[in-house]
Amino acid sequence: MNDTLPRGYRCIAQGRIRENVGLGYDELTVGLVIEHRPGRTLTELDNLMGTALSGNPAPIHTDAHYSSQTQWGRILVCGGVTLNLVAGMTVRSTSGMTVANLALDEVRFEAPVFVGDTLYAQMEVASRRPSESRPGTGIVTCRTSGHNQVGTRVLTFTRTFFVPTDPDAVRDATNY
Repeated sequence: MNDTLPRGYRCIAQGRIRENVGLGYDELTVGLVIEHRPGRTLTELDNLMGTALSGNPAPIHTDAHYSSQTQWGRILVCGGVTLNLVAGMTVRSTSGMTVANLALDEVRFEAPVFVGDTLYAQMEVASRRPSESRPGTGIVTCRTSGHNQVGTRVLTFTRTFFVPTDPDAVRDATNY
């Protein structure tokens, strides 16, 4: 097998590679900025499922006629849906190896999101340190923002999570 692996993969046997999910502690350096792709176009079903799962029946999120009479003139996507989609976009890179989430702070909804908008996520590693209570893990804090298809920032938040300091040992133990 070629000694040069494609980025984001590791060799698990002769002629076989596996995708890596999540960066390890050493790779999540302070100041690192990751632009997450692909983007995600919000659908009416996304909004309806999110409002149903959260029990949020507000007519601004579910009633087209009502919403047409508001300042927005159409259904406004539920903030919880927006937050979950943007946070979810970051998982493959930043927290695919997460042991546990510790905090979600400073959530700010900065612009409206509508069905048909495409969202993109970007995050920056704000801080990191070895965990004192959990050997073998580090605590990483990232500042995340979500932008729509025209570059308007719609959301920001800070998330803190545990990540393994030896991701390959975790990958080997979990068959990842």
